[in-house]
Amino acid sequence: MNLAVELTGAIVERSGQRVVQDVDLTIGAGSWFGLIGANGSGKTSLLRALAGRLPFAGGSCRICGEELVGDRAARALRFGFSPPSDKLPDALRGRDVLELVGGSIDDVRSRLGTLHEALGLAPLLDGWIGDCSAGMRQRIAIAAAFAGGHSLVILDEPFNWLDPVAIFDLREVLRDMVDDGLTLITALHDLGMLASACDAGLMLADGKVALALDEHALRIAAENPQMFERQTIDRLRSGSIGEI
Repeated sequence: MNLAVELTGAIVERSGQRVVQDVDLTIGAGSWFGLIGANGSGKTSLLRALAGRLPFAGGSCRICGEELVGDRAARALRFGFSPPSDKLPDALRGRDVLELVGGSIDDVRSRLGTLHEALGLAPLLDGWIGDCSAGMRQRIAIAAAFAGGHSLVILDEPFNWLDPVAIFDLREVLRDMVDDGLTLITALHDLGMLASACDAGLMLADGKVALALDEHALRIAAENPQMFERQTIDRLRSGSIGEI
């Protein structure tokens, strides 16, 4: 398998506290990888470190075969990354945010392709961020991750604040983009979404790997998502770790 990301013994610290410890994972190029866990499990910290927004305190981080654990700037250049939607500046318009990342809005629109329509961006481009609802802000933040045309993209809980139709449309377009070669890494809260959308995944608990889920495990999970959810939750409650 051609690997896009390989972490070995990854450690992340925040404010002197170790929030991610000894995480190993591999992500194949052209696949959708899901990271799941409770609030405070270390998902966001791990993704922010991978995207160069935080340093790694230890371990190895290879991106497309290149060791970048000590080079935050290089990691930031490799990934499209969705900014926190609640941190988007109120005084900017939607198009301003996207142009800051990707240049002219025409170039951005071309890179987004069908994602532009799925996110319903047209009416948001000329509106002020300060006038946007949480869902509208989320749509703009997701688009920003793709505005630069990266082949590796990280989205932190992208389905939050979206209505059911938008969730369905976004999931379908993202799946098509992955099938066309995009490497997508998403933090998720929903075990059902993990089972139905992702090719592989990892569950974190207290900053450590609790469950590793390969393609075979997720294929079985998709056939019976309710059983998968129950087995996974029971396993986490019992403190058992490993692969299922």
